[in-house]
Amino acid sequence: MRRCVRGILIVLALCGVLVPAVPAQAVEERRAAPVPLERLFDNVAVSDDGRPAQADFDGAGASLSARDLAAAGWTPGRGLTVQGARLTWPRRQPGEPDNVRAAGQDVRVTGRGDALAFLVAGTSGTEVGGPGVITYADGTRSGYRLTAPDWRTGPLATKAVALPHINTPGGQLAERARLYVVTVPLAPGRPVASVRLPRASGLHVFAVSVRTATRGWTGSWTTSTSGYTAVGPWTDRTLRLVVHTSAGGPRVRVRFDNTFAAAPVRIGSATVAVQESGAAARGTPVPLSFGGAGDVEIPAGAQAYSDPLGFAVPADANLLVSFHLPGTVAVAPVHRLAQQRSYVSGPGDHAADGSADAYTSVITSWPLLAGVDVSGGPGSVVLLGDSITDGDKSTVDANRRWPDVLAGRLLRQTTVPRYGVLNQGISGNRVVTDRYPGDGVSTDAAGVSALHRFDRDVLAQPSARTAVAFEGVNDVRWGTSAEQVIAGLRELAARGHARGVRMLAATILPCEGEARCTAAVDAERIAVNEWIRDGGVFDGVLDFDAVVRDPQRPSRMLPAYDSGDHLHPGDAGLAALADSVDLRLL
Repeated sequence: MRRCVRGILIVLALCGVLVPAVPAQAVEERRAAPVPLERLFDNVAVSDDGRPAQADFDGAGASLSARDLAAAGWTPGRGLTVQGARLTWPRRQPGEPDNVRAAGQDVRVTGRGDALAFLVAGTSGTEVGGPGVITYADGTRSGYRLTAPDWRTGPLATKAVALPHINTPGGQLAERARLYVVTVPLAPGRPVASVRLPRASGLHVFAVSVRTATRGWTGSWTTSTSGYTAVGPWTDRTLRLVVHTSAGGPRVRVRFDNTFAAAPVRIGSATVAVQESGAAARGTPVPLSFGGAGDVEIPAGAQAYSDPLGFAVPADANLLVSFHLPGTVAVAPVHRLAQQRSYVSGPGDHAADGSADAYTSVITSWPLLAGVDVSGGPGSVVLLGDSITDGDKSTVDANRRWPDVLAGRLLRQTTVPRYGVLNQGISGNRVVTDRYPGDGVSTDAAGVSALHRFDRDVLAQPSARTAVAFEGVNDVRWGTSAEQVIAGLRELAARGHARGVRMLAATILPCEGEARCTAAVDAERIAVNEWIRDGGVFDGVLDFDAVVRDPQRPSRMLPAYDSGDHLHPGDAGLAALADSVDLRLL
């Protein structure tokens, strides 16, 4: 027996001499093989309110409140869709590791889409970030840069959710804690295999996924959340919202957004139908489902997409999207200026009613509903604008906004693809300044700035191919300099180009005669327009100023195009804007 053991030891020793040692680098690569993010969790962010010492998110003993998260609908293991990306809040209890401090770890992530989405926050007192690497299934790689705003001081306008308290060992603070969803572009068409996180002190990652929600869909209608405002209140009521399609298709899905919200909202049932007239449907409304269920609860700050439905959506037509609110809704995300009458029922679930009998009151805003998509199609053109794009002063219920007229032109031609046209105008919106702060109940529904809503309202839209930036008049009317507006537009162009979106800009219209449109304001407007025309930053220019200005007095609008307030074009002026667009630029 001793001889056998000795022989084995000799053989092992010889093998050690004959077989080259594994290089240290190879050992390190084996150790760094990508693993699911949850296996890397090394930090505790969430504590029970009665035991704040369970967690130390920021290294100073502060943490997120489990009670606040639950009140927002962010419970352990809950799926959250934000900016079109499906993420999962960590399936961990208070006091358990629930996030990873980014330090170059390799994370297993799979899927094919247009962007990689991270649920993140920084804890360094300022924005933190760094470069990382995405590895694809074919072995190729691409770089990215991930940045995260600070969880206590970052902008509320771009947060996914804000919580009302921060737990500390010395007691709970009435201070807003923020969490963010940040997306970075992927190489088109390549399935992802893994992602290497940045090395960035104070950057915490809770979840990561590939955004697939935009693939295979064309946006037909959308609207931007312009504020989180008091509504109703509605208890056991059904809303029947009227929306106008651009592109048509054989299947449909709708999107509800609980943007800026502090609490979840429940959709009890929902249907879609073609409008006959008013609140009356053409035929029987068809029920929508959500993950196979007839109802859905949408957490604060999140979205809900309905399941794809075989329903022929006609182009250039009015749809009725009806949904029942079984609970009490006193505050909701809204788009204030619809220029379209929609309807609210008496008590009960009337989403499936074909008749208008139950719908007893009218609203002129769009609460909660944010998108209608059709399957297939060539993709979407997104129009990012203010009240002129929103259709202020256009005829109510007539769909004469300039985006509607542009959509009609696209449908009647064969020179370029018949894109869906998505109207992301918000009345009163500005390029660089938030009118609504992005959190809390507000009476101002002019939205967060174009810079702060660009990712959500443009980059996250289904198959966005081209975007038009048509803003700036509200900035210069309220004291923003031409240089600041130009810097904002330059940033929008750069961010769009980084995602492969074709970026166009429209010049600012003249507005002499409106109270705030002074000669000094007009000089700033002219400076912005000269830069747009000559700057070479955008892929094309829509010279709307030249279309509507009075040749005899270029600082004002032609009377034939003026709605009467000297700021907004009327129906004729809006049509002139749309008719002037060289469709080949799209």
